[in-house]
Amino acid sequence: MTIGVPKEVKDHESRVGVTPAGVKALAEAGHKILVETNAGALSAFTDDEYQSAGAEIVGSAYDVWRLADMVVKVKEPVESEYRNFREGLVLFTYLHLAPLTALTDALLEKKVTGIAYETVRDRTGGLPLLTPMSEVAGRMSVQVGATYLEKEHGGRGVLLGGVPGTPPGNVCIIGGGIVGTNAAKIALGMGAHVTIVDMNLNRLRELDDIFAGRLHTLASNSYNIERAVCAADLVIGGVLIPGAAAPKIVTRAMVSKMKKGAVIVDVAIDQGGCIETARPTTHTDPSFVVDGVVHYCVTNMPAAVPYTSTLALTNATFPYVMKLAKMGAQAAIKEDAGIAEGVNTYNGSLTYGAVATAQNRGWKQIAGLV
Repeated sequence: MTIGVPKEVKDHESRVGVTPAGVKALAEAGHKILVETNAGALSAFTDDEYQSAGAEIVGSAYDVWRLADMVVKVKEPVESEYRNFREGLVLFTYLHLAPLTALTDALLEKKVTGIAYETVRDRTGGLPLLTPMSEVAGRMSVQVGATYLEKEHGGRGVLLGGVPGTPPGNVCIIGGGIVGTNAAKIALGMGAHVTIVDMNLNRLRELDDIFAGRLHTLASNSYNIERAVCAADLVIGGVLIPGAAAPKIVTRAMVSKMKKGAVIVDVAIDQGGCIETARPTTHTDPSFVVDGVVHYCVTNMPAAVPYTSTLALTNATFPYVMKLAKMGAQAAIKEDAGIAEGVNTYNGSLTYGAVATAQNRGWKQIAGLV
């Protein structure tokens, strides 16, 4: 198989879909790898490293897309990349289609097999390709929130850990999954007062045990959420429904009652956000203010730490890249139920129910198409 690795073009996206180590393994397995010039440069991987590992360095993104049987990326294609789509192409990347109707239209029109990292399942039902970036984003959310709480960034001027004689900052985390757990680790490590909200009582019990009672747990309902966010200096949104649009857990009315200069970091923004006032932002223009509350809603947060993020992501994605290359997409989809779960578009059909629901479209089971 010919595998293409284009340079990411989303705003300040500095990760890369395959590392030189991955290229070497693919080349040794007999596959051809086309890497766009400087695709890995911002993740500290040079063209020379890729070439030494067995890749062919290609001067234009157009040629990478045109010649590849499968394109491996990090982030969902932006509009300028839609022209590269063609029938029979396999695209393996984060897609986050629920809020992206134009991208969905383009994939369906060109009959691209779109396999989304965020909906691939493992044998336990987990989301192995979403987990590493959720870990990074969860940990980063507290760092970012602490920075935006500084006065020069529009925040309240609160130091999350406080100092002797002054209270620590209050951090409210919505969602007790991978993002929430990692955010809690960093927030507690900084000395903040941490409250985590989740609808799953068993998960709250687990978190209470994991953190030995050092954080406060709250059952998710509108009353508890409003009280928690109004008391918070930093609110982190980490709610996930795989492949679907995130539910709006924190309402506009709740935000209007928050402290002036408080900060919201909505990590769920890739799927539309779980804060009603949130809208997608970029690393170039990362924040905005609503009702005196600073919002940070960058859709590719882990790109700020590309070396760590690329290694973490490719550690998880590479076995799937190798399997797809070895077997071909159709055979791999038939053989591996987890990969089949990752298929969002196939031969002109939408194949993921949660995306269909979010966009009010019809869809078909992938099992009936391969």
